[in-house]
Amino acid sequence: MAKILGVITARGGSRGLPGKNIKPLLGKPLIVYIIEAAQKSGVLDRIILSTDDPKIAEVAKEYGCEAPFMRPAELAQDDTAHLAVLQHAVRWLKENENYQPDYTMILQPTAPTLQSFHIKEAVELILKTGADSVMSVAEVPEHFNHSASMIIRPDGFLRLVNGDPIYKRIPRRQDRPKNYWSANLIYLFKTNLLFDKDNPNFYGEKTAPQIIESKYAVDIDNLEDFLKAEEIMKKLQP
Repeated sequence: MAKILGVITARGGSRGLPGKNIKPLLGKPLIVYIIEAAQKSGVLDRIILSTDDPKIAEVAKEYGCEAPFMRPAELAQDDTAHLAVLQHAVRWLKENENYQPDYTMILQPTAPTLQSFHIKEAVELILKTGADSVMSVAEVPEHFNHSASMIIRPDGFLRLVNGDPIYKRIPRRQDRPKNYWSANLIYLFKTNLLFDKDNPNFYGEKTAPQIIESKYAVDIDNLEDFLKAEEIMKKLQP
């Protein structure tokens, strides 16, 4: 059986919405939704938290999530890259607990709409396809399809985004290839990619798409996002 680690990333600071990771959403701290989805999926070997905030760690542990370390302050800044955060978490587990997962999944509290079946499907997909990674994507709305999108060139005239003249635009939407955007729900990858000597990353050469319904694509950054997520969660609840 492959060892699959789930890492919940939740730093204490947030300019857009202070305290958002434990802000109550329909009666539960925001972070609890991602913890419960991960637990319910039944496919993760371990679920740990990476945070610099003792209050977030306390809430997470109350709901059964491991918090084996506190993230260093230098890895909890506004401009801290997720890559460094994941490298630290995986390296800490190896050096302190001799634990080395085959795959790692990033779990973000700011996506409370993530469902347990999304996590399970992603794991099944990466094991079935042999992909280096799995990313959740949603279909781009028709009117934003790249085949019909345009730019205004420095000379003031319109061109398609690829530089072609407008007459090459595909007029019938049925004939346009489908486009996708990152839904920011699932990032699952082979753990060794984090420490590739030439290009440490989350993706590798082969990224399998996990196509999800756009209604699940929520990413909370400010109060407006939070209120929107609240309305969506009301509809998703049984």
